[in-house]
Amino acid sequence: MADEASDATVLLAGTANLAIAIAKVVAGLLSGSTALLAEAAHSVADTMNQAFLLTALHRSRKPADARHPFGYGMERYFWSLLAAVGILVLGAGFSITEGVRSLLDPQPIAAPQVIYPVLAVSFLFEGSSWLRAVLQLRREAREAGISLRQQLRIAEPAVKTVAFEDSAALIGLLIAAVGVTMALVTGEHLWDGAASIAIGVLLMVVAFTLGRDNKAMLIGRALPAETQSGLRELIGSRPGIDAVVELLTLQLAPDQVLVVATVDLNDSETTGAAIEQLAEQIDRDVREAFPMVRHLYLDPTPADVRQRLS
Repeated sequence: MADEASDATVLLAGTANLAIAIAKVVAGLLSGSTALLAEAAHSVADTMNQAFLLTALHRSRKPADARHPFGYGMERYFWSLLAAVGILVLGAGFSITEGVRSLLDPQPIAAPQVIYPVLAVSFLFEGSSWLRAVLQLRREAREAGISLRQQLRIAEPAVKTVAFEDSAALIGLLIAAVGVTMALVTGEHLWDGAASIAIGVLLMVVAFTLGRDNKAMLIGRALPAETQSGLRELIGSRPGIDAVVELLTLQLAPDQVLVVATVDLNDSETTGAAIEQLAEQIDRDVREAFPMVRHLYLDPTPADVRQRLS
């Protein structure tokens, strides 16, 4: 269900961005507005990024095999990282370049009557896409019992990227509208170029934010501290466990987590049968309470054995 929702969110964003990109390109060429052309480049970059994100969703669902025993979930972060690069190069790069060119050689804006309808329709389309992404993130946060801020840390990267892109798009449209309006009202066409540069800087911030988050996931990020505390408390509360000595977690995908727990057993749980029964019970309890845990490895070492080995 979550995968289907993610697909629908990305498809809606891609369709909206494609339609918006075409409208902005036509309006930008007719009006000569650098800010509108910058927004067109932004939408073109976003459209290409949706293709990256759909690829990420498709490839990450491949089943685990001998070469990739933990599956292909990390593909989502790789393709989302490429999407961040696309925002930086295609969106920010073009916007800043065109803005500087416009500042050096400002040109009057023609056909202003074309600009505002395109900006208004674009805002409506982008707003619809943004609302769907945010509602999905909020629903997932509510189902997981965590805050939206915490959900953003572990959310499906495709949906998070759409939410960030659309947020930047809405702000960018407002910047473009202000730049064009100031240029028309004051007659100073430098405003148009300045708006284009501002849009480029905005896209740089979004690209670096997404790039940083996806890099962290590719390197290997643990679960949030609150979730780790819950896992530690659940495992440590089971009869036969004296303490959870070490707990390691690794986010393989938004819904796939690897957990390794080193536990101290009390003296009553040192037989092979008792340890096996305890491990099976902990495995069931953890997977029931934390459905995203796909791989759970326990190192059940009795306290006296650990002391002899240390």
